[in-house]
Amino acid sequence: MLTFEEKLNIIEEFPELEKKEISLGRVNYHYEESVYDKKIVVYRLHPNGNGFVYAGEMEGYATDDKGMVNIKEISADELRTLIREAIESLSLSPAEKNPVMEEWLNDNDQSLVLMREEDGFHVYAEEQLEGTFNSYEEAVNFLEQEGFSRL
Repeated sequence: MLTFEEKLNIIEEFPELEKKEISLGRVNYHYEESVYDKKIVVYRLHPNGNGFVYAGEMEGYATDDKGMVNIKEISADELRTLIREAIESLSLSPAEKNPVMEEWLNDNDQSLVLMREEDGFHVYAEEQLEGTFNSYEEAVNFLEQEGFSRL
């Protein structure tokens, strides 16, 4: 198990994180450039070595109901990777993390393009916006009802 000081040294390797001292000798580290409301990457790092890293925007980590991963028993390499991925996850919008750009075709060889953008899913005929949808499923339903299928 890494000590509190070892964890601090690793976290300090990330200049984009800003240290915020809180009560009982604990510290948080904020990522002020986050594109989300969530800015805390390292949460309540305690002098006993316990603490958390936010992984709520990431897949593949066991998190609590707040999206936090406990780092009490983590190795140095695991901590570096987790923090790097946490910062990256807060740096990219959902559209950037999971881009969607699909071409759909109907029986008359007309094509539409489905794109994920910041405010939802958009269907275009060349540069003309044909529809805006809140979810991928809504957009697909529209395209299928209009007789289009994915290429």
